[in-house]
Amino acid sequence: MNDFFKSQQTHTAFCPYRVCPLGAHIDHQHGIVTGFALDKGITITYSINDDGMCRVKSANMEGEKEFKVSHIPHKIGDWADHMRGVIQILKRDYDITKGVTAYIEGSLPIGGLSSSAAVIIAFMSAICKANGIEMTKPDVIKYAMAVENKYVGVNCGKLDQSTEVYSQAGHLLYLDTEDDSYKLISPQNNMPDYEIGIFFSGVPRSLAGTAYNMRVDECKAAAYALMAFEGMEYHKFENTYLRDVPYEVFIRHKDKLPENWRKRAEHFYNEQSRVKRGAKLWEQGDLVGFGKLINESGKSSIESYETGSPELKALYEALLECEGVYGTRFSGAGFKGCCMALVDPKYKDEIKSYVTEKYLAKFPELRDNYEVHYCKTANGVDF
Repeated sequence: MNDFFKSQQTHTAFCPYRVCPLGAHIDHQHGIVTGFALDKGITITYSINDDGMCRVKSANMEGEKEFKVSHIPHKIGDWADHMRGVIQILKRDYDITKGVTAYIEGSLPIGGLSSSAAVIIAFMSAICKANGIEMTKPDVIKYAMAVENKYVGVNCGKLDQSTEVYSQAGHLLYLDTEDDSYKLISPQNNMPDYEIGIFFSGVPRSLAGTAYNMRVDECKAAAYALMAFEGMEYHKFENTYLRDVPYEVFIRHKDKLPENWRKRAEHFYNEQSRVKRGAKLWEQGDLVGFGKLINESGKSSIESYETGSPELKALYEALLECEGVYGTRFSGAGFKGCCMALVDPKYKDEIKSYVTEKYLAKFPELRDNYEVHYCKTANGVDF
């Protein structure tokens, strides 16, 4: 790596990964969500280039990429789009003249932990420091989300970015994505010990190439139709969200919806209820009750939101059978990636052994790529 920087002075930027125990798939509908930042993440080591050139290399991806801050092309479709997007989005409001030579390294495999948002935020931190730009936390979230939405082409909400920015170790982030209000919920002193297990399927994923955007459109279509059935005033399709539709309206008109739209809406309303109940259980230190809601969320993601590859479903089902697992669900979009599990640390070796044996018996071809890691909660990015 030293040869890459050619003896220039280097700096570091770090952004944690995240998991969402409750509130999956609803941030893009302005739902209420929860999250934990993890003590693993993306580290970018960088030097500053006065010539405006960006040179980026990844420990986890092949090839080196170069581009000038003065000329950012349209989306190319490779792993460096997240960095190019940062420059293009920031240039709308800031004078970007200096580039960076950056070495990017993730401490866990890609898939399900919002590594894309972590890369964007860490690279944004490097570019901002190189160009003397100061940002508030809400600004970081706004610009990072715009990179995903407007450059990379993923219609995500703000769960990922907010969790990676606002989180505090040992606390549950409770975020209302409609008005950006949030609180950090501290459990009572009787909270049992816990860790977060991350079970990687060994199958990588890219949100832009999955059914993620289709699910977002199905949710919006359900909201649009429900508003029309009820005689509510509605606006442009892209500005329509299930959060705008009262639950009572859904109950009155759900049978008029196409089945897929109805199922997506059912997930939204039920997940909102789980988030609210889960926040109270977390505050009370009730990990058993909190974990049961995580399991319910995982089931709803499979049956109502219809995500989950055969590999992820196998991991989820194996984890449900393990003593010491409070709750489990897919992490991230739920098409490939990984499962997360809230676990009792006393059982983590037995959990790893059982799930690994059962999973690889079903998918032996993934032996070289399947991984298990245990993490703790952590603070959000220090921008």
